[in-house]
Amino acid sequence: MMKKKWCKLAALALTCGSLLAAGCGGGGDKKEAASGGKKVSGNVMVYTSMYPDVVNSRVKPAVQKAFPDLKVNWFQGGTEKIKTKIAGEIKADKISDDVLMVADPSYYIYLKEKGLLLDYKSPEIKHHIMETDKDGAWTSVRVCNMIIAYNKDKIAKEDIPTSWEDLTNPKYKGRIAMPNPLLSGTAYVAVGALADKFGWEYFDRLKANGLRVEEGNSAIQNKLLTGEYMAAVILEENVLKLQQTKKEPLEVVYPKEGCILISSPIGIFKATKNPDGAKALTDWWLSKEGQEAVTAGWMYSVRDDVEKPQGSKHTLKELLQNAIKVDWDKLTKNEAQIKEEFRARVLDK
Repeated sequence: MMKKKWCKLAALALTCGSLLAAGCGGGGDKKEAASGGKKVSGNVMVYTSMYPDVVNSRVKPAVQKAFPDLKVNWFQGGTEKIKTKIAGEIKADKISDDVLMVADPSYYIYLKEKGLLLDYKSPEIKHHIMETDKDGAWTSVRVCNMIIAYNKDKIAKEDIPTSWEDLTNPKYKGRIAMPNPLLSGTAYVAVGALADKFGWEYFDRLKANGLRVEEGNSAIQNKLLTGEYMAAVILEENVLKLQQTKKEPLEVVYPKEGCILISSPIGIFKATKNPDGAKALTDWWLSKEGQEAVTAGWMYSVRDDVEKPQGSKHTLKELLQNAIKVDWDKLTKNEAQIKEEFRARVLDK
């Protein structure tokens, strides 16, 4: 069963030449190889929480080159924004999306249970090191890593946190933050994982220690830079990007209890009017070139033949050995309850 595969991944945790390159003998061969022997054309709509700069600067030109007869449209937004949009489309029985890429695996479990996803097993999954749905309803396409970050120019060496528990230490009082799980899919997963690991009382202690909740990672990283926050829960990719592109003094803490690895799947809606185009685009994302676009955005590739993101101190395989368990089935079935628990304990007090 699908949920058992995710549970298996979680148990293991406790213990984006590519497809394009493979078919570059000529323009026609390229298009046919990318779509399983069929020339693809028409329109494909993609809803994604992937960062706009990665999509615009790297993905769009490569996809256009790979599939010159395929018009790909992109709707970009946070995971929760996209889920709200799709909920409206489902209610109206008019799903506009063909290919979905958001950072909440539990949402794909929900969509599959509703019978809304098309089963498709890409030939590229032979290189996978992450789990895929047994029927092909979804396949992991990128992995985000929720960590703790600090500004090395604004904190004494002895005050650098090393664990999730450290954030409850009074020396950080009023100077710790995290993204809002009501708005961020990755933050929602992190809250569920931390609540399972430490109990909901952990968030009571964070609140008592002055935890601030920001709309997203950008606000947090800016306040780490100014020194307003000593430490914060944030996605590793945000920190690595600032390190590598702007030489900012932010640093990553890989908590000793384990990081929170959040696999972002790719899936195709059954309602698609262009299944061949949607499958071809899925193959591209799972190809080596597509996965190099993922790591160019400082996220982790799901392939065994793509290097870790620049600046990371660990490979995905290394991080999986000590990752905090994520109960994807619980996150699917208890979303409203988990969000309400967080709201009552942290936001409404």
